[in-house]
Amino acid sequence: MHHAALYIDGRFTADGPTAAIQEKATGAQLGTYSLGGADDVDRAVAAARAAQPGWAALSAPARSAALTRFADHLRSRYDELIELSMRETGGVRAKAEDEVSAALRQLAISAVEAIGSAGDILQPYKEGKLSLSRSVPLGVVGVITPWNYPLSLAMRAVAPSLAFGNTVVLKPGELTPLLGGQVLAEAADAAGLPPGVLNVVPGDGPQAGWALAEHRGLDLLDFTGSREVGLAIAASAAADLRPIRLELGGDNAFIVLDDADVEAAAACALIASLEFQGQTCISSSRHLVHRDAADRYLEAVVRRVEALRVGDPMRDDPDLGPLISRTQLNRVHEGIVQPSITAGAKLITGGTYEGLFYRPTVLTEVTPDMPAYTEEIFGPVVPITVVDSADQAIELANAHPMLMSSVFTGDLMRGMAVAERVKAGEVHINDAHARHGAENQQPGFTRRQWIGVQRGPLDLPAWTRP
Repeated sequence: MHHAALYIDGRFTADGPTAAIQEKATGAQLGTYSLGGADDVDRAVAAARAAQPGWAALSAPARSAALTRFADHLRSRYDELIELSMRETGGVRAKAEDEVSAALRQLAISAVEAIGSAGDILQPYKEGKLSLSRSVPLGVVGVITPWNYPLSLAMRAVAPSLAFGNTVVLKPGELTPLLGGQVLAEAADAAGLPPGVLNVVPGDGPQAGWALAEHRGLDLLDFTGSREVGLAIAASAAADLRPIRLELGGDNAFIVLDDADVEAAAACALIASLEFQGQTCISSSRHLVHRDAADRYLEAVVRRVEALRVGDPMRDDPDLGPLISRTQLNRVHEGIVQPSITAGAKLITGGTYEGLFYRPTVLTEVTPDMPAYTEEIFGPVVPITVVDSADQAIELANAHPMLMSSVFTGDLMRGMAVAERVKAGEVHINDAHARHGAENQQPGFTRRQWIGVQRGPLDLPAWTRP
């Protein structure tokens, strides 16, 4: 049995109300977590504010060394963290290994960035002058993370924040407070981070999460999660122009043109739509397939989907594990798959479940008015919509917000031309998201479109101010 405690100002506190943490595959109780609230968030923000000047005043090598010790602690627990990820998130071993490894990479990147350049020499505005640009910490950063990749998505914000002299208050997802919160608190404690530099407040979203999202003591709030909650945070922050950074979900498109290699496209479709049971913000929720390739693509996808094994990641070595919760299963099955079938979609395979184990599902004849088309599915479903041209595919794709999309074609230049017209933060040509993993997406005035770019560090400007 584990417990995800409050970790505020360098102290673990297990007093107060708690809630159960379940192993997703079996339903067995894995542990408990503290139900932090607004008072706890206030204490955590105050501790972070008090600690920030001293943390920022440390030399860059000292902060870098602290992050290295942080990483060493996690690395020493690698096998334990893999098992915890499998049990707490329901992901298969490959997903767990990717998550823990990504967190360690982010720490390594941030440790190096901490001792890199702290600014630039600028062209002087006038003869005889010297102009310098220096990056300084923002101050206190609030971080709210989701349950699907709790360790790596937390580290994506926590590591660079700490590297550049900020202090952090972290609220992990309530379905995964161990890997997303307790593990980081223990690593910070073992690494000897000064009290208040990293604070962790587990709890439910409406209490701890919203208290942190609205807190006026933050210099930046970083939120990764649903579009619905993100919009509510943005509306609240707009009232007094509080700085926020959001990564929200999207109804991502997977476009297969008439000249595509359908076997390659189908292989990528399994990653794009079914990795971690489709429970990622970058999963493909709409497959827009040219009519001339549709039959061949459907056959190739179904053949692969029907060969997938679903089971307990700790016991069966499956391809897919369980969905995260009964609420999520009901949303997928009763809120998306069944209503789409009622509206005229054709179920080719799947659409059944046992416990939280949902068979990977393929739907055809999906139209733009069905839930399988309009919703970010967050489940193991491949909905196929047939189009008559690349122009129609682009028009349909751009009708919904997207985070990451793909285009498949036999002509690279054609693929690039289509990608430039797809309004997504990241567009892949003849590839799927997990096969390259560019992760330094930042808000700006242009879209960033990646083709085979390697995983890179987060941009410096997001975590410091000039």
